[in-house]
Amino acid sequence: MNWSRSHPRAVRGEAVHEPQKEKKEKEIMRQQVYEEVIQQIGLEGTNGFKTANGFKTETNRIDPENLLVPEIKNFVDTTEIQELKNRIKMWMKLGHPVHLIGPTGCGKTTLAIQAAKEMNKHVVWINGDEEMSTTDLTGGYSEVETSSLRDNYVHNVLKVKDVYKAGWIDNPLTIACKYGYALVYNEFSRSLPQANNVLLSVFEEKILELPTKSGQDRYIKVHPNFVSIFTSNSIEYAGVHKPQDALLDRMIGIYMDYYDFDTELKIVKANSKIPAKEAERVVKIIRLLRKRLEGGERPGTRACILLAQGLEASGSFKKADYKQICMDVLASKTNGQLDFSQKIEVLDQVLEEVDQ
Repeated sequence: MNWSRSHPRAVRGEAVHEPQKEKKEKEIMRQQVYEEVIQQIGLEGTNGFKTANGFKTETNRIDPENLLVPEIKNFVDTTEIQELKNRIKMWMKLGHPVHLIGPTGCGKTTLAIQAAKEMNKHVVWINGDEEMSTTDLTGGYSEVETSSLRDNYVHNVLKVKDVYKAGWIDNPLTIACKYGYALVYNEFSRSLPQANNVLLSVFEEKILELPTKSGQDRYIKVHPNFVSIFTSNSIEYAGVHKPQDALLDRMIGIYMDYYDFDTELKIVKANSKIPAKEAERVVKIIRLLRKRLEGGERPGTRACILLAQGLEASGSFKKADYKQICMDVLASKTNGQLDFSQKIEVLDQVLEEVDQ
């Protein structure tokens, strides 16, 4: 009798039991891989630590090159600006937070970032507003990861295990404190005082407390290279809150006003290609408007740059062009048609005075 295969059978999966020799060989290979990786990346500067199974390194370190901060273009260095920078850098070297206070558009943010970069600091950037909370500064649990484990060790038994893991995300203050970066907190006085209470222990005890964490992970020792610069508008500006006295008492306050004529002229020339004569005219117009207008309506150095760039784009320097572009620049700080009409009257007077 001849036998024939009527139902071909195949073995699926792997052997349930692995020989001891093969297990040992795999463990040796795994250890070699760990050591090769560590030799390639190095332990220094990566917060590496040793475990029973080999080496592990911190993989969530923030790369400073990936941090987005305002790019400074055409920075002008005059005697007035150098004096301000030197004061800022002196206090930062002493480890004190610096608070730049002044009218809008006077160059506080640019100066803060430039001073930090000249000290070879990586900059972490944040903008304050009324919705700012402590979590926006320190970080929090932003998402929950879910993973499922299905164990088919025994072919006829199914074991399922669900693992839920909360993901923590560091925000600017925590990043700067951990790695010794420079924190530039723009519009500091526009955030509510209670959101900034966490800064008290950072300045005084050099400890950052993470309110939403618990145990030993709740506290972070502030890196010795950490520095901070805050910028604020004067108290008369709308939407500005007075920070708590305990915080202000730990800061060095530097009041900034608008730059002098020569400095603003150099800034205009650096940021536009209009003729020198027209650049002088632009600065004169804005400075006269600044004297005639009050409070937050006064145009700053930024208005000089905008007016010069608008004239350069139009390609014309007639009086009518000056008036129209000036109106466009001033329109953002008006409280209605009546207020705008009054500004146009002031602008007409200024243009007449400059042309005399």
